[in-house]
Amino acid sequence: MTDQPPPQPPSGYGYPGPPQGPGPGSPYGYPQPGTAPGGHQQGGYPPPGYPPPGYPPPGYQQGGYPPPGYAPPPGTYTGDPGAPYGYDPFGRLYSDKSKVVAGILQLVLGSLGVGRFYIGHVGVGIAQLLTCGGLGIWALIDGIVLLTSNHTTDSEGRILRG
Repeated sequence: MTDQPPPQPPSGYGYPGPPQGPGPGSPYGYPQPGTAPGGHQQGGYPPPGYPPPGYPPPGYQQGGYPPPGYAPPPGTYTGDPGAPYGYDPFGRLYSDKSKVVAGILQLVLGSLGVGRFYIGHVGVGIAQLLTCGGLGIWALIDGIVLLTSNHTTDSEGRILRG
């Protein structure tokens, strides 16, 4: 057997290559692995500040899912069959009835209690019907309250929609 030196591992893969003289792409005078002459990068990783291939740029969300911590605006359909009209900011269910419709019905036909019948408050509607809406004063105040209040509920206890 002849005495031969052990084979040298290939450059790269964690082994430094032999010095090839100072180059423009290296701060240490040696060209960095994966750089072409002139300091431009070939393949491998993207330059600093750019995402890897297949990923969106920073600050952009891919479609399909909202960003973390995002809550849908109040009143939007959330996919909950028990709340088809969504939830208010306090987490209460929205009604299928509108407070605008109820208020206008109460202002126009309040002496008959129509606004209260519309939202399902039958007892108050019958009382307004028998008293002609409190001679119109009760109907007027009730119509204004229905239009301006954010806490009026229907017969099932759900908040009236805006």
